[in-house]
Amino acid sequence: MSQRIQTITMPKWGLAMEEGMVVDWLAEEGSSVEAGQDILEIETTKITNVYEAPAAGTLRRRIVAEGETVPVGALLGLLADPAVADSELDAFVERFNADFAVKAAEAEAASPKQETVVAGDVSINYLRMGSEGGTPLVLVHGFGGDLNNWLFNQPALAEKHDVVALDLPGHGRSGKDVGRGDAASLARVLGDFLDAVGIERAHLVGHSLGGAVALLFAMQNPARVAGLTLIAPAGLGPEIDIDFIEGFIAAGRRKEMQGVLAHLVADPELISRDMINDVLKYKRLDGVDRALRRLADSLFPSGRQASLDLDDLAKVSAPIQVIWGAEDRILPASQADGLPERIEVRRLQGVGHMPHMEAAAEVNRLIEAALG
Repeated sequence: MSQRIQTITMPKWGLAMEEGMVVDWLAEEGSSVEAGQDILEIETTKITNVYEAPAAGTLRRRIVAEGETVPVGALLGLLADPAVADSELDAFVERFNADFAVKAAEAEAASPKQETVVAGDVSINYLRMGSEGGTPLVLVHGFGGDLNNWLFNQPALAEKHDVVALDLPGHGRSGKDVGRGDAASLARVLGDFLDAVGIERAHLVGHSLGGAVALLFAMQNPARVAGLTLIAPAGLGPEIDIDFIEGFIAAGRRKEMQGVLAHLVADPELISRDMINDVLKYKRLDGVDRALRRLADSLFPSGRQASLDLDDLAKVSAPIQVIWGAEDRILPASQADGLPERIEVRRLQGVGHMPHMEAAAEVNRLIEAALG
């Protein structure tokens, strides 16, 4: 491949992503772009996200039009020096497309697969990817989510780290028995899971309910936690948008679920049709409604959060950072105000309850910095 030509290809954000739609080009053909500049908006099965320029250069070709859906790895555009001839670009595109089908098949065969392990007395589904060695990174999703919520984070972080994402009990492909349905029960399962997959010590990243589970586990098992990244964590105050919780449990139709999920993000346009369909498909699984109801009754009694007892927080010597969307409508970012000064709190402007999806690149950078 010519070193003077840089490809822009459809990224693979998470194991489940097979294709994406180009929603909007943010740079014109012939314009100069900087490395890391937002140049595309891409809609996936979960959410619309931005694509950053892989290098500096001139956007010579926009190959895929807005509104067009193409498979992961397909050529979207080309960055090249203005001195590169159009004939050279044409030849490059022809060679790339000729090789694409073979490379795509090889990549699919080599991609990591989801696995199942018994943790305590519940079956837990998980995905492990990245390089072995070093301290593993364990990703814990929130209420109603699954491991695919990390599709913008796990592949990127796995380039340098051993990264494990799991489905909590009652979620995704894991067993639907949630025990008492409280944070303590889920923290115990998290410990059993780490034992089952041979992880003695990890950096935990928890979102919302997963943040409460990760924090409680750390307070109970400080020696097993190398660091904590808490993203809009639950359990730090009584306030919660209980209408979201009840609406999520009750919604059975697409229009209802669309209105509920819109509360998760600052920009409702980010919620894709496929994301809505995936959530509805999950909710139709046997045992899901019962599991969600038990979790909600235990975690949010009388429409308020069951806040964590933070008396043991001083036992956690590992570094802790909190990331919160300033426009979070589910859990107010002000709940981080009373945390000890040693905990670094970062509030992201223009972001709602899903920073790891709405501002994935920034969240990934913050996690990398904590691991570094």
